[in-house]
Amino acid sequence: MRSAPATLLLAHHGTDGAKRAEAQAFALASPGVTRIVHLYVVPEFWAGMQGDDWLNNAWTRDAFAVHVERQLDAEATAEVDALAARCMARGLSCGSLVRFGEPAECLLAAAREVKPELVVIGPPRPKGAPGYRSRMDLEKLARGLAAPLLVAR
Repeated sequence: MRSAPATLLLAHHGTDGAKRAEAQAFALASPGVTRIVHLYVVPEFWAGMQGDDWLNNAWTRDAFAVHVERQLDAEATAEVDALAARCMARGLSCGSLVRFGEPAECLLAAAREVKPELVVIGPPRPKGAPGYRSRMDLEKLARGLAAPLLVAR
């Protein structure tokens, strides 16, 4: 029988693949032993979202940028709070990190900070599935992580 990891870094942003990663993390975790650190990454492509193609003055563009930022913040907060509640219901300790940037870079930085015994991520989104494709660079992770990486199926 394997022992449960003391610290497990879970990349989770609410997609179906992230939910599979969550299920895998919960299966490996042990109440009173495992601390799950939830990493929520806002992909860097949102930085360029200004609506220049349809907004025609600086004030309107700025107002739109504030709206997008608030929306992204609300989505991140909702995901972080929901996962924390699911961890609590299972008796698992949970912390969270919200980062903005390229997903693999953010994951590597979080792993250096947290020093997990295991990193769990979801599988790539299948072709044709709705949503943005903020791809995780698995090669970069394989070269840069000090902890084992588990890609949920």
